[in-house]
Amino acid sequence: MSALEIETQGDPECSFVVRDELNQRLDIFLSEHCSEHSRSRFKKLIQDGLVLVNEQRVKPGYELRYGDKIVVWLPVLKAQEQLVPEPMPLEILYEDEDIIVVNKAPGVVVHPGAGHEEGTLVHGLLAHCSRLAMQGAPQRPGIVHRLDQNTSGALVAAKSERAYLNLIQQFKEHRVHKEYLALVYGRPREGGGEIRTQLDRHPVDRKKMAVSVKKGREAVSLWSVEKAWDEVALLRVTIQTGRTHQIRVHLSHSGHPVVGDETYGGGKRRARSLKDKTLQQLFLQIDRQMLHAWHLAFEHPLSHAPLSFTAPLASDFAELLNRLS
Repeated sequence: MSALEIETQGDPECSFVVRDELNQRLDIFLSEHCSEHSRSRFKKLIQDGLVLVNEQRVKPGYELRYGDKIVVWLPVLKAQEQLVPEPMPLEILYEDEDIIVVNKAPGVVVHPGAGHEEGTLVHGLLAHCSRLAMQGAPQRPGIVHRLDQNTSGALVAAKSERAYLNLIQQFKEHRVHKEYLALVYGRPREGGGEIRTQLDRHPVDRKKMAVSVKKGREAVSLWSVEKAWDEVALLRVTIQTGRTHQIRVHLSHSGHPVVGDETYGGGKRRARSLKDKTLQQLFLQIDRQMLHAWHLAFEHPLSHAPLSFTAPLASDFAELLNRLS
């Protein structure tokens, strides 16, 4: 006999009747029998009172017994929390029923947040896609990783719940290959290397990140010189971790800040220090960091087929390189 009988009552509710002596945690049980949702999501639902056992609220660690009746409600966003789709130009590199890969334009914020309630990539994706995974925060449907507002390049989003959970796991286990192109100040003496540090919030400016000796999370970036000129160089950077502002902080820490990065030493003040006056005038016109997520490779979350994407440079970055050549 099956250990349980499952009754589906349609979204957003389902119920279970335990038909065996399981002695298993409630949150684990639900995550194993509803694989489209994670254990952490069920834990939150239980804590919010959206999971009842025998019509009573229980804790996530409640041990199930024979005959227990479990009812689960999946919350629907309130009207004021719902995002309004906003059509926008999208450069789509790949799309199927479960994922979409886009070449994000510079200046576009990935998801809503303070000061960015409209016009984000999420709004554009909602206008294009019939659905996005709702596993994450309500304002971030489908988002499994991010790019800074002024960083362009390849980004994958999840359309189905199963795809979301699998992609999150791939990123967590560092199985996603992420390679960037960065135009930096200075000419590195070596052809490549590794930058391995701890990153933490800046001790004074909490909006910034900084290399830390005593605390923080490990960050690893591998770099090589793609092309070099007298006062600047184009680097290829592969990140083995995905910390906030990782590449920008690491390159600044190494003495080669990203061109146009006002936050981490690559802004107009650095441009004015260039010896080549023609180059100086050119760089003074740059209004964003010259950082591009060039290559993205991962395993398809459902078919497990290897996928690899290369995102063409944004027009301003491409034009700048043409001017340098």
